[in-house]
Amino acid sequence: MFNNKLMKIIWWDIQYLQTLICEIGVIIEGFPSKILVEKEKIQEQLNRRRPGQSKLTTPRQEKDLVSINSGVENGFSLGTPIHMSVQNEDYIKKDYSKLIDIPRPGHADYTYYKKYGIKAESGGGRSSARETIGRVCAGSLADLYLQKQGIYITAFVSSVGKIKLSNQEIQNFSNLSREQIDEMSTFYLYQQENEQQYAMNCDNYYNLQTLEQIIQPEELEQVQKLYLDNEDKIDIVNTRCPSAKAGLQMIKLIQQVKENKDSIGGTVSCFIKGAPVGLGEPCFDKLEALLAHAMLSIPATKGFEIGSGFDGCEMLGSEHNDVFYCPEQNSDKNNKQNILNKKSPILKTKTNNHGGTLGGISSGEDIYFKVGFKPVSTIGKKQETSDINGNTQILEAKGRHDPCVLPRAPPIVESMASITIMDMFLAQKINQI
Repeated sequence: MFNNKLMKIIWWDIQYLQTLICEIGVIIEGFPSKILVEKEKIQEQLNRRRPGQSKLTTPRQEKDLVSINSGVENGFSLGTPIHMSVQNEDYIKKDYSKLIDIPRPGHADYTYYKKYGIKAESGGGRSSARETIGRVCAGSLADLYLQKQGIYITAFVSSVGKIKLSNQEIQNFSNLSREQIDEMSTFYLYQQENEQQYAMNCDNYYNLQTLEQIIQPEELEQVQKLYLDNEDKIDIVNTRCPSAKAGLQMIKLIQQVKENKDSIGGTVSCFIKGAPVGLGEPCFDKLEALLAHAMLSIPATKGFEIGSGFDGCEMLGSEHNDVFYCPEQNSDKNNKQNILNKKSPILKTKTNNHGGTLGGISSGEDIYFKVGFKPVSTIGKKQETSDINGNTQILEAKGRHDPCVLPRAPPIVESMASITIMDMFLAQKINQI
């Protein structure tokens, strides 16, 4: 359960033992009535999260089609609990059968076993990333509400391994929509054995070996013809990183890691635009504390920083302080009008090292933060480890696992941010009554 101030969210997975069909479900309590619930918008986010999108992710094929079972009629929310569910269609139980007695290094197998005294035969159980379906369903619903309030949340991959976007690049991409990020981070790969390999992105063509853009007219014409004549041999991959240069490097790195039966981690950067001044509470319910709680509850997350983050620890106060200015014209007429209306002007800051929160309360500037994801624990490389009885074992995990979760992570980060911001927005509305 994700127990917020006003919205409560419960998600679960149910396995029907006789049929091996598994259902992922979520119930959202406290969602306002009379909100237009666009099912296709929820499905769009699930499609961005789902497995089997490309050769950079797990080959497991799931459609992740959402059903809205209660709380919505004629397309509008009723104010009663909303129940949504998604069916698992490509679940292979035997993939996990040899892992019953051997806790996977880096995984929750050991701690879950010691806490509950029993091991789930269905894989990671509650620690499986399949549970993030419920988060995305609930977060997509929150998106529909927030966007009507002028609040938009976007996340993208900012690093994989040692391939990183600079802080300036991250800020440059902060105004992109999800659709723009997906378009800019989609590559069409031509990779045939014993042939030159190419990548196409936004009508630009690249040599996949050198990562150089192809600009010579003759070579460009040959490559364009190659793509037209071999449409059935083109692989589509999405890095969810809006930089073409970094995206190509990430593709090569993830492919190498996958060939080596290993995995790699990275970071996702998230921007919240349009949040008003005043979201969050002093002390224990500070906005950044609630965001950190939400992000670090996502499977595989290991780090969170907001604004300048750890870089700010190396700055002077005179460098880090974000000075205020008034965007309104500072005239006597405006001052007199504000006095008559008993209202002070909205101040902005010239820089945003604070990342949109001051004293745990939103300042009206963009809220931005970064989330760190560790490498996937289940890898195909042989590892000398121990079983639950203390005997040395060689573990060579089987199954269909992501070599890198980063391309699928942004919609999960966006969803948890949406849930948190919506709850704080509703709480602030009550405070102002």
